[in-house]
Amino acid sequence: MAITQDVAEQAHRTEPARRVGLDRILHDRRVREAVLQLLVLGAVVGLFGFLIANAAQALRARGIASGFGYLGQEAGFGIGETLLLDYAPSDTYLRAFLVGLINTLRVSLLSIVAATLIGLVFGLMRLSSNLGVAKLAAAYVELFRNTPQLLQIVFWYAVMTRLPGPRQALSPGADVYLSNRGLKLPWPVPHDGFTWAFAALLLGVAGAVLLTRWARRVQARTGARPAIGPWRLALILGLPLLAWAVTGAPTALERPALRGLNFTGGVTMSPEFIALFLGLALYTGAFIAEIVRSGIQSVGRGQVEAARSLGLDQGQIYRLVLLPQALRVMIPPTAGQYVSLTKSSSLAVVIGYPDLVNVSNTTLNQTGHVVEALLLMSVVYLLISFSIAAAMNLYNRAVAIKER
Repeated sequence: MAITQDVAEQAHRTEPARRVGLDRILHDRRVREAVLQLLVLGAVVGLFGFLIANAAQALRARGIASGFGYLGQEAGFGIGETLLLDYAPSDTYLRAFLVGLINTLRVSLLSIVAATLIGLVFGLMRLSSNLGVAKLAAAYVELFRNTPQLLQIVFWYAVMTRLPGPRQALSPGADVYLSNRGLKLPWPVPHDGFTWAFAALLLGVAGAVLLTRWARRVQARTGARPAIGPWRLALILGLPLLAWAVTGAPTALERPALRGLNFTGGVTMSPEFIALFLGLALYTGAFIAEIVRSGIQSVGRGQVEAARSLGLDQGQIYRLVLLPQALRVMIPPTAGQYVSLTKSSSLAVVIGYPDLVNVSNTTLNQTGHVVEALLLMSVVYLLISFSIAAAMNLYNRAVAIKER
């Protein structure tokens, strides 16, 4: 009897403690936010599940097949441009979808690199003390920012298709030919040496990043930054060259040559690809130029005056003082431009470039699987956008100036 009474008293004393712990959890802001986010996520997932189930039921009622089984069927249509992945009309819809995805990634990544370089150059030109240079940069920015991107893509496509034919192709030399069939360039003959050199390049870039982080830690600890410039250059350039030399130093090139009415050999950049590339890069580059200009102008004038008092020249001021501080302002909007450029690559459907949207449109027209094709496109573009945003966030944290 006494033991039972002790257990009851202990439970009575423990109950308020449990209630206090529960109250703390319920009144914890982080817990409330997490619960609210889970509820919202559940509601969104439930809504999408309802819509998908409703669409599938409507399709079944009309005798229309649903599901993703069609991806394993023979596509039966050709794709004019393939890279990294061979394709024939006898291949499946899934393979056609992957080819379109690779084409989208190719033009998007190349356009991002070009737009970044264009924006950096013209952004710095806008800040030039030379009036002619500054006005030229301003004219570029205003022209390309204030005309529709679709119009620019169609304009460049019209320019490409109005070029002379292959027999009268424009050639600056070095086996490079530009005609209404596109741009023909020499291309290395496939060899294991190039694969090893590319792998060495990736390894060298990773080593250079780690070396830079080590130098920053040393500088933060001692105040003196180690001279790592030659070592980084050796990693990024020397390591790939070493791998290329060890594997036989392949130099054979497949050169384009005129055969009949067209060129054979080499690599081809089609008019559609060039038009889309120019439309994306020049349009986005104008916005990035304004981001660069505003980012640099956000740095206080006192920073520039202090750098000049230390004897730094203009190039050193930009490289060591202005750009590192301006990056904190420039990176977030630039990431938005990268995401916007990738989504705008879907405008390729207007000029016939076989990107993800173009291939998916052909697929849904042939199979009738509209919902599935649109859902696949949405998921892929969502993943690409999230990947770009995540990569830029990581870079933003890496270059951020740490307050100590």
